[in-house]
Amino acid sequence: MAIYGLVGISGFGREVMPLLKANIDNKHPSSQCVFVDIKLSKNQIKGNVEMLEQDFLENKSQEKFFNVAIADYKIRKKVVEKYTLEGCKPISIISETALMLDRNNIGDGAILCGFTHITSDAKIGDYFHCNIYSYVAHDCIIGNYVTFAPQVCCNGNVHINDYVYIGTGAIIKQGTPERPLVIGEGAIIGMGAVVTKDVAPYEVVVGNPAKPFSK
Repeated sequence: MAIYGLVGISGFGREVMPLLKANIDNKHPSSQCVFVDIKLSKNQIKGNVEMLEQDFLENKSQEKFFNVAIADYKIRKKVVEKYTLEGCKPISIISETALMLDRNNIGDGAILCGFTHITSDAKIGDYFHCNIYSYVAHDCIIGNYVTFAPQVCCNGNVHINDYVYIGTGAIIKQGTPERPLVIGEGAIIGMGAVVTKDVAPYEVVVGNPAKPFSK
């Protein structure tokens, strides 16, 4: 029997756990799905099992799989590296209502929430979070540890580098095969921003059209 750990007892974790259970219960009904964190929540989440990280990692009796429901890429990356070293295996979590079309290549540890769309010919790295009602259109290239909040619209021929966070309702204008729109490593796209041109690495942009944020 295997055990499947979802790291992060947060709001997003509570949204993702039913998706994990649906994925696992249909294929491996004898396996167990648990929340994993460095400390347990004060109020137990009804109908779920919580486990301390140390207990999960030290469990030698079961094959261990995991995913990380934490938006902060730095934390997500540290968890992945730690759990992988401990022999845990990544698992992608994909909603039954997620739509994936043709010739897509998606890395390990993705979370595709309800009503997300990955259309055609997209290349997506490891540990991608795609929250509800977000989409990735044709010929996009997305790096590792990228996070889409709800309702992100990523149109075709967009290149998104590692560690990018895109806020709720943001719209990324379509590029072209010759001139894709590029979002640099570690950039943050603010909620509701409309991105019409390239974004520099680690830049924060907001507004319509999106411009660099200044305090």
